[in-house]
Amino acid sequence: CPADVCGPLFEEELAFWGIDETDVEACCWMNYRQHRDAEEALDSFESPEGPGPPEPTEPKRLCLEEGGRAGGWWRRWRPKLWALFEDPYSSKMARYIALASLFFILISITTFCLETHEAFNRVINRTESVPTPNGTGTQVALEVETEPFLTYVEGTCVVWFTFEFLMRVSFCPDKRDFLKSSLNIIDFVAILPFYLEVGLRGLSSKAAKDVLGFLRVVRFVRILRIFKLTRHFVGLRVLGHTLRASTNEFLLLVIFLALGVLIFATMIYYAERMGADPDDVTGSRHTYFKNIPIGFWWAVVTMTTLGYGDMYPMTWSGMLVGALCALAGVLTIAMPVPVIVNNFGMYYSLAMAKQKLPKKKNKHIPRP
Repeated sequence: CPADVCGPLFEEELAFWGIDETDVEACCWMNYRQHRDAEEALDSFESPEGPGPPEPTEPKRLCLEEGGRAGGWWRRWRPKLWALFEDPYSSKMARYIALASLFFILISITTFCLETHEAFNRVINRTESVPTPNGTGTQVALEVETEPFLTYVEGTCVVWFTFEFLMRVSFCPDKRDFLKSSLNIIDFVAILPFYLEVGLRGLSSKAAKDVLGFLRVVRFVRILRIFKLTRHFVGLRVLGHTLRASTNEFLLLVIFLALGVLIFATMIYYAERMGADPDDVTGSRHTYFKNIPIGFWWAVVTMTTLGYGDMYPMTWSGMLVGALCALAGVLTIAMPVPVIVNNFGMYYSLAMAKQKLPKKKNKHIPRP
C-alpha cells in the first residue's frame, strides 16, 4: 500500500483487480486503514446543523413549496436559530453570542472562586428559636454568609445560561440526541441547584435547611461549566476526541502504573526493614513505610516524578529501590504517551481541515 496514494483510489484499484483487502500485508494495514479512520474523525467534527436539505427533484422557485405556498417559518428559522446558539462559526451573530456565552462562563467561574475567599465571606450571629423542656428558648448560631453582590452576579449568569439552554432545547433538530449529550446534561445540572437554593432560602423548616446545606455543598458542579468551552474552541473538542481515541493507551498506562506501584511498594517495605534496629520488634521506627499500603502513595508519587518529599527511604537498600522506581516510572510513562500525542496531532489537523473546508452551497434551479 503506497504511502503517497490516496486511500479511496487504492481501494478502487483493489476492487478493479478483484483483490480482497484482507490480502494486504500486516505492515501496510495501518497505512491502508488510515483514510477510513480520517473519514470517521471528520464525521465527528461535522457542523451541528447536520446534513442539508435534499436536492429538489424538479424545478421549484427559491423558498417556495409546491403550489407556490411559502414554507413554514418553523422550518425556515429552526436551522438558523439552532446554528446561532450551537455553531459559533456559522455566522457573525453566532460569534457574538459565543463571545457573550464565553464572557458569562468566565464570570461565573470567577464568582465561584471568589465565594471561597475569606474577604468575601462574613460570620454573622443568627438567633434561632429552639424548643426546651420549659417552653421555647433562643439559641445563637454562627453562620457564614457570602457577600450579596456575588449572588446577584451569579444569578445574572444563571439567567443567561437558562435562556441559552431553553433556546437550544427548543430549536434542536433531535430532542432525544440533545438530552443524551453529556454537555447538555452538565448545563442542566449546573443551572438547577441555583433555582432550588433560591426557592428554599425563605423556608425555615429543618428539612429545608438540610436540603439547603446539601445544595451549598453541590455548588462545585458549577465548575463543570468550563466544559461548555468545548463548544467554542476546536482545540478542546480535539482533546475530547483524542481521549476517546486513546482509551487503550490510557488503559495500558494505568496497568503499567498499577503493576509498578504494587511491585515497588512491596520492595520498599522490605528494603527498609534491612536496616532496622534489632531492638525494634516491628522494624518500622526509623522509616515512614510502616506497611505496604502506605508505600502505594510513595510509589505513585515517585513513578510520576512528582516527588513531594513527604516520604523517603532512610536506608541504602531503600534508596536503591527508590532509584529503580523513579527510572521505571520514566520508562513506563514514556511508552504510551507518544501514541496519544500522535492521535492529538492527527485529530487537530483533521479538525483544522474541516474548519477550512468550504461549505457546499445549495444549488438554485431557476424557474423555467
